[in-house]
This record gives sequence, C-alpha cells and structure tokens, in this order.
Amino acid sequence: MRLPFIEWSLRHWLWHRKRLDQRPRRSDELGTSAIRRILAISCTALGDSLLSTPALHALRRTYQGAHITWVIHPSLVELFEGFPHVDELFPFDNRWAGFFAAAKRLRGYDLAVILHGNEPQATPLAYLSGARYIFKLPNDNEWNFLLTNQTPRLGWQEMGHGLDQRLEVVRLAGAPGPFDRRMIVPRHEDGERLVEERLQRLGWQHARLVALQPGASTNSRRWPAGRFVEAAQRLLVANGALKFVITGSPRERELCMRIAEAINASSATKRLLAWVSAGDLPLRALPALLNRAQVLITGDTGPMHLAVAVGTPVVALFAVSNPARSGPAYDLGRHVVIRKWRTCDPCLSKRCPYAEPLCMNNIQVDEVVTATQQVLRQHDSPN
Repeated sequence: MRLPFIEWSLRHWLWHRKRLDQRPRRSDELGTSAIRRILAISCTALGDSLLSTPALHALRRTYQGAHITWVIHPSLVELFEGFPHVDELFPFDNRWAGFFAAAKRLRGYDLAVILHGNEPQATPLAYLSGARYIFKLPNDNEWNFLLTNQTPRLGWQEMGHGLDQRLEVVRLAGAPGPFDRRMIVPRHEDGERLVEERLQRLGWQHARLVALQPGASTNSRRWPAGRFVEAAQRLLVANGALKFVITGSPRERELCMRIAEAINASSATKRLLAWVSAGDLPLRALPALLNRAQVLITGDTGPMHLAVAVGTPVVALFAVSNPARSGPAYDLGRHVVIRKWRTCDPCLSKRCPYAEPLCMNNIQVDEVVTATQQVLRQHDSPN
C-alpha cells in the first residue's frame, strides 16, 4: 500500500497547491526571451529518447539564450553526453526512490515540456520545478490538472508518430515550425575507436556487416531467436562473405551468445561468422558500430531508431506495436517494415504469456531474408 499512498498524498497536495497558484501566465511570453530556464523531460528508453531529439533541437532554436535541462534516464547519459542542444543532463529513472531528491534539485524553471515520461512521476516533477508553463501530449491522464494544455483532452489514439507527438508538444510551448525531424546522436570518438579496434582484432575491417538485434523491451516485440539463426544461415548461403554482429544490452548477452554460437556452428571451416557486441562494447560505441553495418534486422527497439539516426537501413519487424507510431520515422525508402497482425484479443503486450509470441512468429524467415537482400542490393547500387 506504500506506493499508492505516496501517489494519493502527492496528488491531493498538488491539487490544493494548484488551486492556490496565482502566478501570472501570459501566453505572449512563450517563444520569447522571457523564458530563461527550460526543463525537458524525456527519461524513458533509448528509442523514446532518440525520438525526443528533434524536439530538443526545436527548443534550442526557439530559446537560444535559455538554459535547457534534459531529464534523462541514467543509463543513457553516456550516449547523450555532449548533446549540442541542451546545457545539462539530469539523470532520473522514473522511480519514487529518487523522485523527491530530484524535485528538490530541479527548481527555478519557467517552462517544462514532457516529451516522454512515465506517470505518476513526470507531471508532478515538472510542476514542482516551479515551471509556470507545462506542456504534455497525450494529456488525458489524472495529472492533467497540472498542465497548461488541459484541453482538448487527447489520448494516444489521437497521436501520430512518436517523433511528431514530441514536436507537437514543443509547438505548444512556443517553438514555431517547420521542424527538422532528423534524430541527433552526439559523436563519441572513443566509441568509434573501440569499434575500429574490435573489428581489426576480428579481421573484419572491410567485412560486410549485418547487425542483428534479437532483444527488445518486452518479449512480445521479439522475433524468435531460432528465426534469427535461420535467417543468418540463409543469407550466408547467398553471400558467404557476410559477417554478423549481434547487438543488445548486457542483460541480453546470453540470448545473443546463443544466436552467435548457432551461426558460427554453420561454418565448415570454423571461421568466425558472428560476434556479440552486447556486454562487450559500451553504449556510446553503438552508433559507430551500427554505422559500420549495412543493415540491421530488428524488432521495435531503441537500436532500430539509433540505426535510422546514423543512416543505416533497417529491416524492422512489427506485430504488437504500430510502425506508424514507433517505426522508422523518416528515410522510409531506405528501410523495410514487415508487419503482421496481433493474434490475441485482447493483446497483453508487456504481459505476453508466450515464450515465442504467436504474432511475431507469423513473420517468416523467407520474407526477412528477401527484405535484407533487397537492402544489401540497394547498398551495392551506385545510385
């Protein structure tokens, strides 16, 4: 009962505090130098944070003299260190354990934009920052009373792509369009060096790399491991010069190792065909590694968006989630999206009971191999 009590108490207190809040809020201040300090909250997963980067760029372009603090998940600080359009990264993991300490430190802001953050922490944190203007979409949850854009109430069903949802938030906050929709990843020279050193050690300096991302945030977004193995084996039959890098988080290393071992077992000459970067290279090296690949085969994942950001084509596998909302956001002619239907009604998504989700299992090896070969041919084409 402890966490519900914290949430109930906070909501009750903030409701009364908001009723007594008489601070002036003039819409003509938005987009001007009257806004001196901005809090931007986007503190969830890798893909969510990447989708927020065009909105952060738009904020900086609008409020050139303002101090912008990006509230970001602690695991992503190393990747976004040096991000050019904010002045400060503030780590916060969307949990009650660090909420009140964060609220104590984040004070004195004029404007807060919630680009992507989990409730019940995100909106209260924005309000406790002192921000007179707070914008968020969707705005249909129980913390709506703290927002500047309380109406009209819009849910996720009214939202388009996640990238455009974030741009609409900063539009409400005074940023005029048109917007640059391209995602931004800081360059990390040490990460690039680590990738080149590792490829050199493997003898893969000039190899044609195909990246595989078998893990995902939820089991329902994973293509079965055996399908990744079979697809790699089929691709090797057609082009024996290919090499495979298996990407993922340190937690996914065991899964990645099983796939790599099965692919390597296909080699009659005992040549190394697959290498696991998960748990071997730090996150800041992943942009350079994906940039070296000619294609990434992946579900709906953060590395998918990272590949798009660095210009690497993806073969993206969807069933539970909707690619119109969370698929590749631009350069659509370079990417291939394979989407199947949801097989369960209702779909349990994050609580999917199947070790190998039925809907993702509907994606056949043949179509993934065909799509990957299509992308590889485009890479070879002089045009």
